[in-house]
Amino acid sequence: MAYTDRATGEPVRRYEHDNPGDLLHVDVTKFGEIPDGGWRFVGRSQGDRNRARQINESKKTHGQGKRRYCYVHTVIDDHSRVAYAEIHDDEKAVTAAGVLRRAVDWFDARGVVTRRVLSDNGSAYRSRLWAVTCAQLGITPKRTRPYRPQTNGKIERFHPTMANGWAYAECYLSEEERRGKLGRWLHDYNHHRPHSACGGLPPVSRLTNLPDQYI
Repeated sequence: MAYTDRATGEPVRRYEHDNPGDLLHVDVTKFGEIPDGGWRFVGRSQGDRNRARQINESKKTHGQGKRRYCYVHTVIDDHSRVAYAEIHDDEKAVTAAGVLRRAVDWFDARGVVTRRVLSDNGSAYRSRLWAVTCAQLGITPKRTRPYRPQTNGKIERFHPTMANGWAYAECYLSEEERRGKLGRWLHDYNHHRPHSACGGLPPVSRLTNLPDQYI
């Protein structure tokens, strides 16, 4: 089925690989860390004070007063939409490569053999370390066309879902509290949340050889 991309006016063709593991989509998204005491739900004045305290603490610790971010490295199986994610403090090549290794192991434990991985053109994915890691894992690396993020559209659509369902879903009083709830949300997303691309069933339903899918 074809749709029109609003940015370019060109037709966008939806596609789906036939089997789990045929293609994994990878990307990184970042969220501003929640200062102790909260931020988003405590009102503007109190939130500003909490954020300012976070920046001051960063200046004392790191020598510069910048707002801190958490980087969520996400991996999604193209066929099933099953998602894997880890939170880190950067988006460097060594971090991205480590996430890929653990994601491949995680999918392998669920009967999914990874064959290809698709990324954008970020520096981590253009690094020699990324290429070496893919070669060691027996995976073919692919990258999106420049300025065409819709090529990696499945993971681009997942990020707002994750933001609404986890990152900004609750009145978190600290970054530690928010980070601690990502695993639970991912489990619910994979095992319980209906997905339109899966006929209203959760993504894990497409991993047909996985026992106890809905636990």
